[in-house]
Amino acid sequence: MAHIDDPTTQRANLAYIKNAMREPLLEREHEFDLAKRWREQGNEDALHELVRAYARLVVATATRFRNYGLPMGDLIQEGNVGLMQAAARFEPEREVRFSTYAAWWIRSAMQDYILRNWSIVRTGTTAAQKSLFFNLRRLRAKIEGKGEGMNDIGRQWIADQLRVDRSDVMEMEMRLSGADQSLNAPIRETSEDEWQDFLPDVRPNPEDIVIGLRDAETRSKWLGEALGELSPRERTIIEQRRLGEEAVTLEELGHELGVSKERVRQLEQRAMLKLKNSMLKRVERQSDLLLEDA
Repeated sequence: MAHIDDPTTQRANLAYIKNAMREPLLEREHEFDLAKRWREQGNEDALHELVRAYARLVVATATRFRNYGLPMGDLIQEGNVGLMQAAARFEPEREVRFSTYAAWWIRSAMQDYILRNWSIVRTGTTAAQKSLFFNLRRLRAKIEGKGEGMNDIGRQWIADQLRVDRSDVMEMEMRLSGADQSLNAPIRETSEDEWQDFLPDVRPNPEDIVIGLRDAETRSKWLGEALGELSPRERTIIEQRRLGEEAVTLEELGHELGVSKERVRQLEQRAMLKLKNSMLKRVERQSDLLLEDA
């Protein structure tokens, strides 16, 4: 869904755009001089003049991305952030025009903003997805411009152009064809029912909760009775190995009981088997138990 600015914001954006386009272009030597004064001396006047001169780049880039349904003013502000980042990192001694360097930072800042805000679902988390997001429409338009429909051959061509899998193309194609929809939206214009009214509630109902609590109490009672049938040494092993917050190691229990850790392991297995057999006598179905097999 496209975001439409209010009239006041639209007028402010238009005024900014007009002012940006009125700024004179910089000669190469003057541009480098401004960049050096800012970089070496921290001269803010030089920075402001440099940034103002290339605000037109921000406006031009924002115009290219206006079809993604986001406010023009926000795109411009994000582009200005990228412009400032370019000014902070620009190295005049490399003899590259600032406009060439800044264009990348401006475009990158706007693309990141679009990916963060185009949908409530995160899009373009990888380089391949980002490339697909910003190039799929253009490449698809080339195919359709030849009078051909979007088919598997066309998708494979796009995948080859962008060096991604065809499955990635299909996934992004479906993603771009859908739009976010509020769960509070009515299912139809003449209905008061909302989409969220038809979402299943997977939580247990009160009856299931009560039954679960009762079953848990019953199992606890059975377990207590079964533990009473073990020898003192077997019960100690089960309590410290299975029923404590942190299981005691076989070696530690061996030192405590005066036996080897292998003997503790054998006693533990035997005790678990006794517990299982004792509990099975108390239920009709084995599935009613949640005991771990020995």
